[in-house]
Amino acid sequence: MTKIKICGVTLPDDAARVAAAGADFIGLNFWPRSKRYLSPERAPMLADAARAASPHPGSILTVGVFVNALVDDIAAIARDVALDVIQLHGNETPEDVMAVSLATQLPIWKAVPVAGPRDIDRLETWQVDALLLDAPTAGHGGSGKAFDWNLARDARKRLPARRIVLAGGLDAGNVAAAIAAVDPWTVDVASGVEAAPGVKDAAKIAAFVAAVHDRGRP
Repeated sequence: MTKIKICGVTLPDDAARVAAAGADFIGLNFWPRSKRYLSPERAPMLADAARAASPHPGSILTVGVFVNALVDDIAAIARDVALDVIQLHGNETPEDVMAVSLATQLPIWKAVPVAGPRDIDRLETWQVDALLLDAPTAGHGGSGKAFDWNLARDARKRLPARRIVLAGGLDAGNVAAAIAAVDPWTVDVASGVEAAPGVKDAAKIAAFVAAVHDRGRP
């Protein structure tokens, strides 16, 4: 079954709702310019809330989202928040990815903006645990805009052994179609389950999770 990541959570109550609804990953955004920025000081409170509300111990993992951050800063936040996954969503190089991996000893997801076929051609260069395919935006994701799912499907065909995370403009109304088109390992949503940037909507969260789970049932 396709896994679910709900990203850009900024409130402890929302973190608990995300976990209780059955999401597999919760995303905490540490990019200061994001509309969904979460300070490192507040992050442990949200991570604890999600873990406490999860149906089973370890059933939700915490993903820290970073954009062009210093390796030492990433490692410090990963340690203090007890992150499970590092998502690099900026202009990081393969060398940067390796440095973060060595410093944190955590799985790394690399976000790749997909505007055309050339972006898919370069995916082999990333030695990471998952590739997150997103719409290209100035805000490094979270815009609510989708990209051509045919490109993501081509990526799946070219790299059948790689874990693909599909992001960009997903919501309860289109996520089943996205899964049918791409068959991603994980779907990633932020604005599609919000009442306002960084403020999640409980009904939208429930509807999104139900749409993904219903798609996975025989």
